[in-house]
Amino acid sequence: MPRLARSEWYDLTRDMNWKLSYVTEEEAWPEDLSNSYGVPAERWWTWDEPYKITYSEYVHNQVNKDTGVYSVNSVVGRSKLFEQLDPGWKAAILAHYGAIAIPEYLASIAEARMGRFGRAAAWRNMATFGTLDETRHGQIQTYFPYGLLAKEPRADWAHKALHTNEWGAIAARHLFDDMFTANDAVSTAIQLTSTFETGFTNLQFLGMAADAMEVGDLEFSALISSIQTDEARHAQQGEPTIKVLVENGRADVAQKLVDHMFWRSWHVFALLTGLSMDYYTPLEHRSHSFKEFMNEWIIKQFMDQFRDFGLEKPWYWEEHFLPELDWYHHALHLGVWYWRPTVWWNPDGGVSAEERDWLEEKYPGWNDTFGKHWDVISDNVRRGKPELTLPETFPMVCNMCQIPVVTPAGYNAGHLASPAPFLLDYQGRRYSFCSEPCRWIFEQNPARFQGHLSIVDQFLAGKIQPPTMEGALAYMGLSPEEMGQDAVNYAWAFTTRPAAAVAS
Repeated sequence: MPRLARSEWYDLTRDMNWKLSYVTEEEAWPEDLSNSYGVPAERWWTWDEPYKITYSEYVHNQVNKDTGVYSVNSVVGRSKLFEQLDPGWKAAILAHYGAIAIPEYLASIAEARMGRFGRAAAWRNMATFGTLDETRHGQIQTYFPYGLLAKEPRADWAHKALHTNEWGAIAARHLFDDMFTANDAVSTAIQLTSTFETGFTNLQFLGMAADAMEVGDLEFSALISSIQTDEARHAQQGEPTIKVLVENGRADVAQKLVDHMFWRSWHVFALLTGLSMDYYTPLEHRSHSFKEFMNEWIIKQFMDQFRDFGLEKPWYWEEHFLPELDWYHHALHLGVWYWRPTVWWNPDGGVSAEERDWLEEKYPGWNDTFGKHWDVISDNVRRGKPELTLPETFPMVCNMCQIPVVTPAGYNAGHLASPAPFLLDYQGRRYSFCSEPCRWIFEQNPARFQGHLSIVDQFLAGKIQPPTMEGALAYMGLSPEEMGQDAVNYAWAFTTRPAAAVAS
């Protein structure tokens, strides 16, 4: 067999495009699965990925990654490291497994769609590697929590969550269906790989791996590091896709797709990562606040991308997105902790005296805004009345992001002009939204979203029986043993400030 240098055969094998003769372009690339947005086929052939790899190189790399990460899993599984982890950190990783493990597998469907319906051979080649990546990520993130079952039965929510009607699972499922399982190849490349992965998860995984190592969770750190290196490669499908659209006069398409998915990604990101960074991670191991992380990593990344691609900042950037950095995840944390029986992890209140000082330093005014709510909660706990901190009703959820509407908390904190949700009457039905951008996303394509029933819509439609809080929790798949409780049995409510701090 001839032995050619890599440079002599690589481009020929990765980028073999051809003109169709037996079928039409529309038959080979149906619009629902591969919208060209009017760009001629030959123009798509200029698609050029920045990271190139051969199949043998790919297999070699993946074998080495799996050997390392499964070795760590085997050693840690025989130790007491998980039992010794901070309860707040356990909440963070259980929330992560439930929300992310199965969607990683679903992402393999998106990659496979691009592997078949991508508009250029080089793109299809790269997406095939992405399909293998995401299959691996789904497998490894269901296998690792499986090994924890004897120590934490709720680790089975890694596999279970996306098959339930739990509100957080519905929010994740709604987002990921919109982003990749019900999306065409071009939109998926921009919304999944560029906006979500390059913009959020790739950087998030870097931070989570470092945080896991800091708190002593060697297994989760190795797992996330292994996944992140794959994400960094296949996430680069978005950049050449945007470049082709912009060079062929369709910057408007790329802009709209980015604007749509950045906002949706931001809200789920704030729910998962905002709470973990500012409330669940042990105080002594916090290197950044969530806002600092967003400014230093996420926002800088996007600003560089907007400049390099010739795109504009999303229309809601200044008026809605940047202000939410100061309050949105604090409001979500308050709500998730209050409605803790409705989640599969144990939320850590995370508002001890020292933690409140840290929150005040990172978010000036926190004690006078969100701290007031925690004052009341803490007082009820100290008076032996924790039942007063539990919910008796359902939260209103947004008809777009499916996350509870927290505008009253934002209003009380002085960040919104009104506590009321954003409403839209459309074809005889009233829809409620948590924000102006969520309403805008719905209005851009109402046929795509109007038929979905939120958990509250299902309750009002009589689908949840009995129509009580107990009936709703059962409908969400939560047994009494699985319902969330405070992670540290309210220890934060009984902390006092150090004497020196009180004297000052």
